[in-house]
Amino acid sequence: MSLNPPNQTIVAYFIIKGISDAPELQLPLFLLVLLIYLVTLGGNMTLLLLVYFDHQLHTSMYFFLANLSMVDMSSSTITLHKILLVFISGNDAVSFHGCITQMYFFASITVDELFILAAMSYDRYVAICNPLRYHSVMTGRTSVLLASCCWVLGFLMVIPPVVIVSGFTCYTSNHIDHFFCDMMSLVSLTCSDTSILEIMNLTEGLILATLSPFILTFIPYGFIISTIIKIPTSTGRRKAFYTCSSHLTVVTILYVILTCQYILPTTLNTADKKYFALFNTAAVPMLNPLIYSLKNKDVKSALRRWFMKNRI
Repeated sequence: MSLNPPNQTIVAYFIIKGISDAPELQLPLFLLVLLIYLVTLGGNMTLLLLVYFDHQLHTSMYFFLANLSMVDMSSSTITLHKILLVFISGNDAVSFHGCITQMYFFASITVDELFILAAMSYDRYVAICNPLRYHSVMTGRTSVLLASCCWVLGFLMVIPPVVIVSGFTCYTSNHIDHFFCDMMSLVSLTCSDTSILEIMNLTEGLILATLSPFILTFIPYGFIISTIIKIPTSTGRRKAFYTCSSHLTVVTILYVILTCQYILPTTLNTADKKYFALFNTAAVPMLNPLIYSLKNKDVKSALRRWFMKNRI
């Protein structure tokens, strides 16, 4: 529960401090963020278009991968655009309602990503553990239903905590030491009663929005590993593991970053938190299409067909 300090402020806008206060780092950081953002958009958009236009990629696995690309592009756009706008316009202020809106969409997209990765894990479980039933189980209708549930859950689950935060009227400062309106950074500034929000974050945020997709993601891998071990030939084991190695790599990176960013925040200083957040919102969305394309023969084949078609 927050205490009420003597200096209390009702804010109409917030000041986003950004990644660093050092003037000499502003231009290099702007160029770095711009480069990462453009690569993220280019890589994910290419993957999205490949899945859409190449009929050989019209399977549930690549349908979920296309959804993941949309999540990555949305996450980067929601968080990184303010860094770019601040450098171009010099305006580092964001309205109260604009800050709450950014916080809501970022939290929703994060939950969407976790559940989409869980759906992809189930897809890999069916493909490896029940390959003969894969096409009858993972139909187009099933894939659309699973993806729709992931998106709806993400946008609904974060409404209660965001509504609570939007009701806070007392702040000790309007300077957010972050490069976007992160919920934890905003809550650290409030002098309103946060006890209900703390309970909400523990029950809904940690258990439902984080642990649930975590369990739904890694339980199938227990069955997958058990099935792979039982494959008699080393070639068969490598081929089976190859089909899920990209997804497992992406999942591991994301959960490690989220753990460092939110689960263990008291052990990190403000700069470390921002660097982990930057890696989560910039580097991870940029790496995802690279990981899937470099380790996936179907995507590389689709890219070659696309290049050949455009050359012709």
